[in-house]
Amino acid sequence: MTQSQDYAARIRAAWQGRISGCMLGKAVETFSMRAGHDKLTEYLHAVDALPLRDYIPFDAHYASTHLFKPCCRGELRASIADDDINYSVLALMLLERHGDALTTTDVARAWLAYLPVASTYTAERAAYKILLARGHEWFAEGHELGFDIADCADNPYNDWIGAQIRADVYGWVCPGNPDLAAALAEQDAALSHRGEGIYGAVFVAVLGAILLAGAGMAEAVNQALHYIPEDSDCSKAVVDAQRLADDPGGANEIRDSHGDMSVVHTVNNLGLVAWALLRHHDDFDAAIGDVVAAGLDTDCNGATVGALWALQGMPVPNRWVTPWQSGVGVSLAGMHQLELDNLVERTVTVAQQLQP
Repeated sequence: MTQSQDYAARIRAAWQGRISGCMLGKAVETFSMRAGHDKLTEYLHAVDALPLRDYIPFDAHYASTHLFKPCCRGELRASIADDDINYSVLALMLLERHGDALTTTDVARAWLAYLPVASTYTAERAAYKILLARGHEWFAEGHELGFDIADCADNPYNDWIGAQIRADVYGWVCPGNPDLAAALAEQDAALSHRGEGIYGAVFVAVLGAILLAGAGMAEAVNQALHYIPEDSDCSKAVVDAQRLADDPGGANEIRDSHGDMSVVHTVNNLGLVAWALLRHHDDFDAAIGDVVAAGLDTDCNGATVGALWALQGMPVPNRWVTPWQSGVGVSLAGMHQLELDNLVERTVTVAQQLQP
């Protein structure tokens, strides 16, 4: 499939869907985390934005101080740098350099070389601090680390969402090869995560690889479940999403059933992602709109849903892409804005190189 125009079109759509979903959710990311879902819903009602099917309007009268105006409707002029997109670009860079031989050590060196610590959060920042505090001075240049790299994942956030948002591209470059997608995602995730944190990353990567092989969304979700433990919380969250796929209130039940979890945990957010994809497998607007309106980690979920939805082979509506004008903002060392065309070309090239 990597030789076909269809594959390249799906990869273009995946980048478009990931960035558009991220920008939609970025407008209310802090709003959702700080003020909570009820306040987010109040605002969306006040500006007549429910159901959410477009970028969020900015209304100064109702707006929380947590609302990020540059990503609102009529204000968005470019894709703004975000950790979700940083990690997708960084995964592509890692694959270009290491291919299927990628290791967790390679990921760690790339973080030190390219990823500003201020662009990391929770588990990633904790792992980064361990690398700096305990690693050899010349580790980034190729010296041995000096301690077991698995220790970096010994942190209180190792089952939160960070690894899951880093996993998309590993599925994009493995169409029809979910085994390799899972292996690559696990190598990346293991730097900062364990258990559920890794399972969420593996599920997302595998789902993408299966969708690119032509499976429908429901079947792809079923197949992807075989790659994570059946008794894991991630698996249970996806199964709940399958049960609730026909329920318009399913997102509320998923969110409420995990009310004791952090809003940036892997499990509760994965449940919302799976629910939105299954419920709206044929409607991009509704898929990213409903997952963002559901709250929790809005930009992460919007990005993941947007990318996975697009891998089915349907186009992302132009009105989502036009505002950011195909320029991809990042905050990686030496990079400020990348071009969509270039990212698509590079992704297709990596996928061709990974073919057996």
